[in-house]
This record gives sequence, C-alpha cells and structure tokens, in this order.
Amino acid sequence: MDIKLTSKMILEKEFKKNFKGYNVEEVDSFLDEIIQDYETFEKVVAQLREENRQLREEIDSTPKRQPVASTAGTTNFDILKRLSNLEKHVFGSKLYE
Repeated sequence: MDIKLTSKMILEKEFKKNFKGYNVEEVDSFLDEIIQDYETFEKVVAQLREENRQLREEIDSTPKRQPVASTAGTTNFDILKRLSNLEKHVFGSKLYE
C-alpha cells in the first residue's frame, strides 16, 4: 500500500495548457493517481479501525487486575503471621519468655 502523493504535491501540481485548455490525458492521469491514493487511504483506515475494535474487545474481555500494592501488603502480613504461629508451635513459650 504505497501512497504516491502528498497534500503538498497535489497543491503544487501544475498542468500544461494547450490551445484548448489543460491537457486532458495529463489531468486524467493525475486524477487516477489521486483515486488510487484515496483507495489506499480507505483500506488503511478500515484496517486501523478493525485493529482498534479488536484491541478494545481484548481490553474489555481481560479481567481487571487488583492493585498489586494492597495484595502484596496483605500477603506479607499473612506470611509474618504464619511464621509467628509456626515459631510458637516449634519453640513453645520459651521464645517469648
């Protein structure tokens, strides 16, 4: 999908005049290039819209994550609590005398 023309090229395009006006073949040829570019633009836009739609669906179907900081704090607290209980069980009350 090569784009042949820029807006600047279109703006600056000059047609040669013959005694009846612009050269019809030259104008038709230039307009054919413009039409091809517009067709290319339409394909690119359609592809990007489809990709955008798919990405939005993917985002919507992905489960929302819980904030990591709050779950990490709870997990660390639970681990420390379990370690404390394990120490009490293994070492008994001697550890806390």
